[in-house]
Amino acid sequence: MNLDLIHVRPAVLSRLVRLGANVDQAMAIARVPTSGRVDTARYFAFWEALGASSPPDIGLRLAGVTTVHEYDLSLLAALHSPDVRTVFEKLARYKRLCGPQDLHLELSPKEVAVSTAWLSASTPPPSRLVDVMFATLLLLLHRGSGKALAPKRLELTRARSDEPMLMQFFGCPLKFRAKRDALIFDDRVLETPFVTHNADLLHALLPILDEQVAKKRGNGFLDEVRKALAKRMSGERPSADKVAHELATSARTLQRRLGALGTSYQQVLDEVRRDTARRLLCTTSIEIAEIAFLLGFEELNSFTRAFRNWEGKTPKQWREFRGAIG
Repeated sequence: MNLDLIHVRPAVLSRLVRLGANVDQAMAIARVPTSGRVDTARYFAFWEALGASSPPDIGLRLAGVTTVHEYDLSLLAALHSPDVRTVFEKLARYKRLCGPQDLHLELSPKEVAVSTAWLSASTPPPSRLVDVMFATLLLLLHRGSGKALAPKRLELTRARSDEPMLMQFFGCPLKFRAKRDALIFDDRVLETPFVTHNADLLHALLPILDEQVAKKRGNGFLDEVRKALAKRMSGERPSADKVAHELATSARTLQRRLGALGTSYQQVLDEVRRDTARRLLCTTSIEIAEIAFLLGFEELNSFTRAFRNWEGKTPKQWREFRGAIG
């Protein structure tokens, strides 16, 4: 079972095409399969390629042309909440249903900061993806409250760029080269009521969403196995016995519980190796042979074959490719 999975929705692609974006080229560069299901790295590559060949306001325009009828269930639940505080709580609860990402809310005496953490990312999210996410959130608040709720400021990890465009859309000061991408509001906005509040609709939607969340939480054991494996990426091939011992269970029980989740120890090991390899190749200058050793491969050739199966490129080719699009 692959936890790092994002669905590139056909409806979103259609809207991008209508806006004049070269979607086919971006999908080809990022190697997005026809199913539209990709991992975080390819999802980021798609948005990087899309941003490079589209007008700088493509993310803002995409959010603007998305109607309420095109919202997914989590956005609908947020839209029909009673107030902004509940909107943020609903989005934080259901964000993981959209992919390996969490919505973080940081409350202080005078501010509330909204940011997204990509759980499987080895690089910062592409600028245009950040734009569309924050623009979608702000427009949802406008639609729900019936008011032009202006943020207090927008913090961006990118270097200064597109400042007039972003200031005009978000209507607030910008902070570039920040430690995170975050939309900051005055804490008083939390009590703003929503004119779109619909208790009957929420009564119908929330059980469906809560059931999906419960299924996701059933993967908690899988997360524990992944974390245990990740800690052992230091020159050994972690055995099922060692990981089971760390999790206070037996190797047999470990395999049985993973099987019930639709995966196996070897599949999870491969996923962790793949994620670790991509992170090291992308964010460090460690020699490829050293990376192979850290991942527990006995030979460099074995690592190269495995990586080619994962990514369609050798580790050297993939590192050069990521450097080129980065």
